[in-house]
Amino acid sequence: MNVKIMSQRIAIREPLHPSISENQVNNLVDVFYRKVRRDERLHPLFEHNMTAPWDAHLGKMKTFWRSVLLKTGEYKGQPVPAHQKIRSVSDLDFQRWLDLFDQTLRECIEPAARPAVAHVARRIATSLWLSRSIDPTINPPVWRPWNTGAHHDETNERNKK
Repeated sequence: MNVKIMSQRIAIREPLHPSISENQVNNLVDVFYRKVRRDERLHPLFEHNMTAPWDAHLGKMKTFWRSVLLKTGEYKGQPVPAHQKIRSVSDLDFQRWLDLFDQTLRECIEPAARPAVAHVARRIATSLWLSRSIDPTINPPVWRPWNTGAHHDETNERNKK
């Protein structure tokens, strides 16, 4: 009798940072998109380009961010093609998105995890920005580091009202 013993690799998915929980990710998405919906520049971009109602979009974004931050693997969408269709978005809009995201990080994510989450958000912004160009030699914008976005908090506070 010939028996083969095969080793099996088990993928252990660890969160981006141990302090990040599913509840934090869901709250991050809810709070962030409340800010987006109050933002005079980003809100019209989203409203004009979304293909589903806000509730469905929030569900999809929660799945996306859980996959990214908690490594759940549950997101099966294709964000690049969806964002390539948006032609009216500018570098300043990407930076505005990051500024609101940074503010939300300060509210919803433990301090020790914030730099890692902010880094991932910038990688995603860069990837989406690059996907919109047909020039493979173009350099993406240099985004403001997450911890220096604090001077935008005053503007963002007005958007909460």
